[in-house]
Amino acid sequence: MSETADISRTRAWIMAARPQTLPAAASPVLVGTGLAVTDGVFAPLPALAALVGAALIQVGTNFANDYYDAVKGADTADREGFTRVTAGGIIAPERVKLATAVAFGLAVLVGTYLVVVGGVPILVVGLASIAAGILYTGGPYPFGYYGLGDLFVFVFFGLVAVTGTYHVQAVSAVSGFPTALPAGSVTVEAVVASLPMAGLITAILVVNNVRDLESDREAGKRTLAVRLGYRASRAEYVGLLALAYVVPVWFVVRGFSPTVLAPLVTLPYAALVSRTVLTRTDGEALNPALERTGRLTAAFAALFAAGLAV
Repeated sequence: MSETADISRTRAWIMAARPQTLPAAASPVLVGTGLAVTDGVFAPLPALAALVGAALIQVGTNFANDYYDAVKGADTADREGFTRVTAGGIIAPERVKLATAVAFGLAVLVGTYLVVVGGVPILVVGLASIAAGILYTGGPYPFGYYGLGDLFVFVFFGLVAVTGTYHVQAVSAVSGFPTALPAGSVTVEAVVASLPMAGLITAILVVNNVRDLESDREAGKRTLAVRLGYRASRAEYVGLLALAYVVPVWFVVRGFSPTVLAPLVTLPYAALVSRTVLTRTDGEALNPALERTGRLTAAFAALFAAGLAV
């Protein structure tokens, strides 16, 4: 407690929200919007609402993870990650739990507009995203503790986030309330464009779990990294990055402008970060690698979105 006693209330809540994870929320929206621009279906208000909603779900998930990891005993003194406010005694557990409810409640408010625009598919996706954010570390079967966290991130922060962003823009000019997916609201290109984001954002989680592998094992938290071990987890990281860099080439083959290859300029940075992930296990090295993987995701997304839009 002596190390945390001087932390201000504002800084404590910023730490709990983990703003360094927000690229994981914004990047899929950028890519979905970039594709919407090139397809002529860009709609600024749905795009903005998708961005705000994604950020709120990300923050709510961060609060939920902070709270449930603490009360379940997964955050131990041996953990090398960033400071957790609940386990560190910086913010009372009940206040973090309330903040989780507030963040998800605000996401529901924003999502109400998106449901009006996008119909039943967005209602289902929105409710599933919030439920998944809570059940990642909460509930009777927290799937993040059983090796399913990587799949959750790949699906919700990649496939669902990009295609959902594209969908709400593509149907915004359609009259009526969609009860299914109208033709053209989720294209093959939108699904493929989601794969780099799915891969890169999941790679952020892989770095986190490789760093915490030993402490998670001791706490009984069976993440995929704990199940696979260091070698296979590192192979997963490289494979996820490789997936991201193959997709722009696919778009060029499909006849898109070579501008979609813009993300390839980040390859040297990706190689630099990968070297750390492939050789280190300590928090001193992997905490910066986690943040750098987030920056790589943001840079890739911005360049990819711009390349698609052009």
